Amino acid sequence: MKEARKIAVLIDGDNADSKLIEQILAEAGKHGKVIIKRVYGDFSVPEFSKKWSKDLCNSFAIRPMQKYSYTKGKNSTDTELIIDAMDISHLVDGFCIVSSDSDYTGLANRIREKGLFVMGVGRNQTPEAFQKACETFIFTEILEPQSENKQPEKNTEQATEPTKTAASKSAGVKVAGQINLNLINSSRKAGVKSIRKQDIDGAFDMAKDEGTELANSSRFLQALKQSDSTFDYRNFGFSSFRKFCECLAPVYTISLGKDGTTMLLKRAE
Repeated sequence: MKEARKIAVLIDGDNADSKLIEQILAEAGKHGKVIIKRVYGDFSVPEFSKKWSKDLCNSFAIRPMQKYSYTKGKNSTDTELIIDAMDISHLVDGFCIVSSDSDYTGLANRIREKGLFVMGVGRNQTPEAFQKACETFIFTEILEPQSENKQPEKNTEQATEPTKTAASKSAGVKVAGQINLNLINSSRKAGVKSIRKQDIDGAFDMAKDEGTELANSSRFLQALKQSDSTFDYRNFGFSSFRKFCECLAPVYTISLGKDGTTMLLKRAE
């Protein structure tokens, strides 16, 4: 059995939402075993120490990394985080950098050059350079509890039947032989890029088996992320990747593999 990837979660405390720490760690855990958890910032500042309290850090076994600001109005958190990342790179197989700061773009590139996995977690306003430097980038907006979202998500169970929902009235009825991308994009979170047909077709071509012309759903998802590191079906209001794929009909149809569980996609001829 292949050993799980070892992940280090490094948090820019000035630039991360402490209220979402449980969700952030869960996201990192999807890509391996989190063995290092550190949060960087100036804990001598009351506002910061309240945000990243002792109780919070202890609850999630996060190691507080004190870093004083050398100049008023500025902090050296990013420098300390970057140095630490290089120092511990031999201990892990990948990193999760929690920040919306473009200053970590170079670090993400350097980590990937070393052959290590790197993911980012930050707001959807995070500069695109940092987003693209990561293999996968998760927007914190989709990690917020349902009750705290500024705009409640649309009911995606109903959204798969466009002629019966309010969303479909504004997006237009599905045209025979075409993907209703308006319906998919109408539910996307603010700041999230629209998905295009060429993005979907390109990912399918990357994932499909040349012999069967079928694409394993996990490979299809990976191909979508390879084309756009920020791709996440939750960005478009879906609760599962299957529901996202169901909205690609009639151009793409879903079937099950011989094991009865593996989801496969086929493109209509």
